Amino acid sequence: MPSKLMEGRKSQDWINLVLAICLFISPWVIGFTAAMVPAWNAWIVGVALGALALATLSVFAEWEEWVNLVLGLWLIVSPWLLGFAANTNVMATHVVLGVLVVAASAWAVWDFRHPHAHA
Repeated sequence: MPSKLMEGRKSQDWINLVLAICLFISPWVIGFTAAMVPAWNAWIVGVALGALALATLSVFAEWEEWVNLVLGLWLIVSPWLLGFAANTNVMATHVVLGVLVVAASAWAVWDFRHPHAHA
């Protein structure tokens, strides 16, 4: 596998790790630790995304990117499914971070499936 492609994948994994950290600390930064459902959602998904990003940084596996993509989609829809969409800041935090996770994961899957696109 070309070195440049591996560097791209690594940067996508670092992006997901940073997003996971942002998501995990968002209840304190945005100030919604008292809202238990969105706070726990952010903490649980943040830990899962972070663990997957760390695992993928050591050894790439396409399935990990697909799981990240699903977690990103969950973040996008969770404000409505878990009933905290009315809190605009909390909803926006989940949706924006979810979109970014989906984008980074989709980029990683696309890179994996189209290795010659970088030639």
